[in-house]
Amino acid sequence: MPKYAFKIEYDGKPYHGWQRQPDVPSVQQTIEEALYKIAPEKPSIQGAGRTDAGVHATGQVAHAELIKSWDTERLLEALNFHLRPALISITQCQVVNEDFHARFSAIERRYKFRLVSRRSPVIVDSGWVWQVQRDLDIDLMRKGAEHLIGKHDFTTFRSSICQAKSPIKTLDEISIKEFNIEHGKEFEFTIRARSFLHNQVRSFVGTLERVGAKAWDHARVKEALLAVDRSACGPVCPPQGLYLAEVIYSSKVFT
Repeated sequence: MPKYAFKIEYDGKPYHGWQRQPDVPSVQQTIEEALYKIAPEKPSIQGAGRTDAGVHATGQVAHAELIKSWDTERLLEALNFHLRPALISITQCQVVNEDFHARFSAIERRYKFRLVSRRSPVIVDSGWVWQVQRDLDIDLMRKGAEHLIGKHDFTTFRSSICQAKSPIKTLDEISIKEFNIEHGKEFEFTIRARSFLHNQVRSFVGTLERVGAKAWDHARVKEALLAVDRSACGPVCPPQGLYLAEVIYSSKVFT
């Protein structure tokens, strides 16, 4: 059967995460139900990242095997037609080799996080950023982030319900940019690794916000990491500023 890879964009607010769950809407279920309308064999779709409730994506990747051979443009258009009015868009579609797996073939995942520092309530970007009302020092947050780069036991920054077999991961990048916006500042975090633990990115950002607000010294991030204790973590920030931005494979998937 031909196998197809999809690049997917979605607004995570209406969904209880990527993964199909009983009795609540999910991104996976919504796409599968659109697929069922054109593929009576009712195929499953496998995603590269199991984003949590409220988390968005601009570069999620998934794959499915279909009995029928489709022109990729027609398949993309048919899926988007049947996805309406869901807040999900298939932005690219490509035939891939039978050994391709959206999750297990990935060699890197890249997340973005948008944090806004502004006293006035955010309206236009509400639900798309995490807003705090205090000033943040980007240099201090960058110093705190440096302690997290590399291969570590990230138990401190791991959810208590995380199902990963090992807390040891290699963090390739955590960088922060600052932008002036109307009446405030926006901070964009870029976090790269092959894979992540449950709530790891949100634990990082919530902890670094404490550093930027001068409630934590940046050295406390290293102390928290070395503690290998979830109770040493800073607050876990809310999901609405988090985006799965890109999934990287050893060879190019989409032309």
